[in-house]
Amino acid sequence: MLKIKRVYEPAAADDGKRILVDRLWPRGQSREAAKVDEWMKEAAPSDELRKWFNHDPARWQEFRKKYRDELGAKSELINQLKTESRRGIVTLLFAARDAERNNAVILKEFLG
Repeated sequence: MLKIKRVYEPAAADDGKRILVDRLWPRGQSREAAKVDEWMKEAAPSDELRKWFNHDPARWQEFRKKYRDELGAKSELINQLKTESRRGIVTLLFAARDAERNNAVILKEFLG
Protein backbone atom coordinates (compact mmCIF):
# COMPACT_ATOMS: atom_id res chain seq x y z
CA MET A 1 0.00 0.00 0.00
CA LEU A 2 1.27 3.45 -0.95
CA LYS A 3 0.50 6.73 0.77
CA ILE A 4 1.91 10.22 0.44
CA LYS A 5 2.49 12.73 3.18
CA ARG A 6 4.24 16.03 3.69
CA VAL A 7 7.48 15.41 5.59
CA TYR A 8 6.66 18.27 7.97
CA GLU A 9 3.58 16.43 9.26
CA PRO A 10 4.15 14.32 12.38
CA ALA A 11 5.02 10.67 11.82
CA ALA A 12 2.19 8.26 12.58
CA ALA A 13 2.14 4.58 13.49
CA ASP A 14 0.24 3.77 10.29
CA ASP A 15 2.87 5.41 8.02
CA GLY A 16 4.76 2.14 7.62
CA LYS A 17 8.12 2.66 5.93
CA ARG A 18 8.73 6.39 5.44
CA ILE A 19 10.65 7.17 2.24
CA LEU A 20 11.69 10.73 1.38
CA VAL A 21 11.46 11.15 -2.41
CA ASP A 22 12.93 14.66 -2.75
CA ARG A 23 16.38 15.43 -4.10
CA LEU A 24 17.04 18.06 -1.42
CA TRP A 25 16.70 17.60 2.33
CA PRO A 26 13.62 19.51 3.59
CA ARG A 27 14.50 22.99 4.75
CA GLY A 28 14.42 23.47 8.52
CA GLN A 29 13.62 19.81 9.21
CA SER A 30 15.92 17.84 11.49
CA ARG A 31 16.61 14.19 10.72
CA GLU A 32 15.15 13.24 14.09
CA ALA A 33 11.89 15.13 13.49
CA ALA A 34 11.51 13.80 9.94
CA LYS A 35 11.69 10.15 11.03
CA VAL A 36 12.74 9.11 7.52
CA ASP A 37 13.51 5.41 7.10
CA GLU A 38 15.09 5.88 3.69
CA TRP A 39 16.01 8.84 1.50
CA MET A 40 15.64 7.98 -2.20
CA LYS A 41 17.09 11.02 -3.94
CA GLU A 42 17.14 9.09 -7.21
CA ALA A 43 13.31 8.85 -7.10
CA ALA A 44 13.08 12.64 -7.33
CA PRO A 45 12.93 14.61 -10.58
CA SER A 46 16.26 15.59 -12.09
CA ASP A 47 17.72 18.89 -10.93
CA GLU A 48 17.00 20.39 -14.34
CA LEU A 49 13.34 19.35 -14.27
CA ARG A 50 12.88 20.37 -10.64
CA LYS A 51 14.31 23.83 -11.31
CA TRP A 52 12.28 24.23 -14.50
CA PHE A 53 9.00 23.33 -12.74
CA ASN A 54 9.71 25.57 -9.74
CA HIS A 55 6.25 24.60 -8.35
CA ASP A 56 4.55 26.72 -11.02
CA PRO A 57 0.95 25.44 -11.35
CA ALA A 58 0.92 26.52 -15.01
CA ARG A 59 3.72 24.01 -15.69
CA TRP A 60 2.10 21.10 -13.80
CA GLN A 61 0.83 19.08 -16.78
CA GLU A 62 4.13 19.34 -18.65
CA PHE A 63 6.04 18.53 -15.44
CA ARG A 64 3.88 15.40 -14.96
CA LYS A 65 4.71 14.21 -18.48
CA LYS A 66 8.44 14.91 -18.21
CA TYR A 67 8.76 13.37 -14.75
CA ARG A 68 6.87 10.23 -15.84
CA ASP A 69 9.33 9.98 -18.75
CA GLU A 70 12.22 10.15 -16.26
CA LEU A 71 10.60 7.50 -14.07
CA GLY A 72 10.20 5.23 -17.09
CA ALA A 73 13.99 5.04 -17.32
CA LYS A 74 14.38 3.99 -13.66
CA SER A 75 13.00 0.44 -13.77
CA GLU A 76 15.20 -0.88 -10.95
CA LEU A 77 14.07 1.88 -8.59
CA ILE A 78 10.42 1.45 -9.58
CA ASN A 79 10.62 -2.31 -9.00
CA GLN A 80 12.19 -1.70 -5.59
CA LEU A 81 9.38 0.65 -4.57
CA LYS A 82 6.70 -1.72 -5.85
CA THR A 83 8.26 -4.58 -3.88
CA GLU A 84 8.36 -2.46 -0.71
CA SER A 85 4.71 -1.51 -1.13
CA ARG A 86 3.71 -5.18 -1.52
CA ARG A 87 5.46 -6.01 1.76
CA GLY A 88 3.57 -3.37 3.73
CA ILE A 89 2.62 0.27 3.94
CA VAL A 90 5.00 2.75 2.34
CA THR A 91 4.59 6.49 2.80
CA LEU A 92 6.27 8.65 0.17
CA LEU A 93 7.38 11.86 1.85
CA PHE A 94 7.64 15.22 0.09
CA ALA A 95 8.47 18.75 1.26
CA ALA A 96 6.51 20.88 -1.23
CA ARG A 97 3.78 23.14 0.14
CA ASP A 98 1.37 22.10 -2.62
CA ALA A 99 -0.04 18.72 -1.56
CA GLU A 100 -1.77 18.19 -4.93
CA ARG A 101 1.02 19.13 -7.34
CA ASN A 102 4.33 17.58 -6.33
CA ASN A 103 6.54 14.71 -7.44
CA ALA A 104 5.24 12.30 -4.76
CA VAL A 105 1.73 12.52 -6.27
CA ILE A 106 3.09 11.57 -9.70
CA LEU A 107 5.33 8.83 -8.29
CA LYS A 108 2.41 7.25 -6.44
CA GLU A 109 0.30 7.34 -9.64
CA PHE A 110 3.18 5.85 -11.60
CA LEU A 111 3.62 3.01 -9.12
CA GLY A 112 -0.16 2.49 -8.90
